Amino acid sequence: MRIFDPHIHMTSRTTDDYMAMAAAGVRAVVEPAFWVGQPRTNPGSFADYFDSLVGWEPHRASQFGIRHHATIALNPKEANDARCTPVLDLVPRYLAKESVVAVGEIGYDAMTTEEDTAFAAQLAMAVSFALPALVHTPHRDKKRGTERSLAVVVESGIDPGRVVIDHLNELTIDIVLEAGCWAGFSIYPQTKMSPDRMVEILKRYGTERILVNSAADWGRSDPLLTVRTGEAMLAAGFTPDDVDKVLWRNPVDFYQQSGRLNLAHVTEPAASFAGSSIARGGQ
Repeated sequence: MRIFDPHIHMTSRTTDDYMAMAAAGVRAVVEPAFWVGQPRTNPGSFADYFDSLVGWEPHRASQFGIRHHATIALNPKEANDARCTPVLDLVPRYLAKESVVAVGEIGYDAMTTEEDTAFAAQLAMAVSFALPALVHTPHRDKKRGTERSLAVVVESGIDPGRVVIDHLNELTIDIVLEAGCWAGFSIYPQTKMSPDRMVEILKRYGTERILVNSAADWGRSDPLLTVRTGEAMLAAGFTPDDVDKVLWRNPVDFYQQSGRLNLAHVTEPAASFAGSSIARGGQ
């Protein structure tokens, strides 16, 4: 089983996680810019974080045979903080980086007017840079937030096939697929979506324009739940080719639209971890 996790916050994960992921078949990841758990107080802290996403984290992943790409944005939660909004002037500098394959996470947290402004501005950047967009749907009032997100996508003029609406559930997938966008699902131990629920969705809707991710952020999460979803698919009668489509070919197809996806050699077995500088405690 080869796995491309299209949305995973490796900044919040350990070296042991990278080792376990590589051993389980994870060969590529996309890490979206997001809230880091504590409020940032100035654009400079975003610059340091973005530098890590395009510099340090790809290096860390490469030690374990995993190809790392990123998406860059001012996230919805911090779009409400006036100390952070000047980072919108900084984002385009990073959207030009070769390892950045989308604008994201953008969208809604509390569905405020400030979030409206940041969302629209960054969709315009996605159009300007010919990049896909990764849209975060709110954890509360998800259906209304998803409907509002789709309305903003239409207003922006971006091709809906270049947009993934993420963190979906059984109540929101219909309108996303009908709108022509990709449908993203985050698999969590207790919240959002479980492997078994994901399998039921795949039985009903098929495997087209579906992205499955682990998100794996600061809260209780598991970077191997993509693997568990693949196993659940096989147990439910899906073929290995179905699993490969959902967990590998679909994320490749979506992010290839950036023109920057680089997956050279990632399907080869990962190098020995014991000799890597990270495994020895170095850089």
